[in-house]
Amino acid sequence: MRSLRSSGAPAKRFIDEGAFVYLFGRRQEALDAAVAEVGPQARAVSGSVTDPADLDRLYETVKAERGRLDILFANAGTGSFAALGEITPEHYDQTFDVNVKGLVFTVQKALPLMTEGGSIILTGSTTGVMGTPKFSIYSATKAAVRNLARSWALDLRGTGIRVNVLSPGPIKTELALDVLGEEGMDAIGATTVLGRTGDPSETAAVAAFLASSDSSFMTGGEIFADGGLAQV
Repeated sequence: MRSLRSSGAPAKRFIDEGAFVYLFGRRQEALDAAVAEVGPQARAVSGSVTDPADLDRLYETVKAERGRLDILFANAGTGSFAALGEITPEHYDQTFDVNVKGLVFTVQKALPLMTEGGSIILTGSTTGVMGTPKFSIYSATKAAVRNLARSWALDLRGTGIRVNVLSPGPIKTELALDVLGEEGMDAIGATTVLGRTGDPSETAAVAAFLASSDSSFMTGGEIFADGGLAQV
């Protein structure tokens, strides 16, 4: 979980659709704020996607309290700028550990709780299909996410569990603002076909679609919520 601004919107949308939501993240203060915002149909569990023991504790909690998991929205992510020639092992490891390794085990450890009709949603990015200066490592992680969805759709053949990617463009989340700042986000938003940045509620609407039976014939796919940035 990045923040209420980025993760609270999907949580609130899922709750509005009748779900009980577990929020998982490292910062207890942000988790508490998110639960206070979205209400009693949410439960916070603190931990990191990079720690297998934390993930085990999350899913043990879900199993004990709910018995199963219908929807998994793997939304954790991190990124920072480093041009070729400036990339360090630490920069590489941090980005891949959260965005790829953390995602792999977030999904794999959830599978025993998921049944036919379950939906896995992975967070991709327009950077996964576009060249982005000084952002190659983050971009490479999102290209990896896209292929994981394709491969996992085949691995999950016959289970009735679907996996798809939601790829946002310039959405004003905490991570995006930390990396680019308000002015940088607005500048990128101005380059989209729609001429603006997106709101987290708009990606939440796409996540709700991928979670619902309305997308029951979709797996291994990708939906862009990017104002047309990577499309034309």
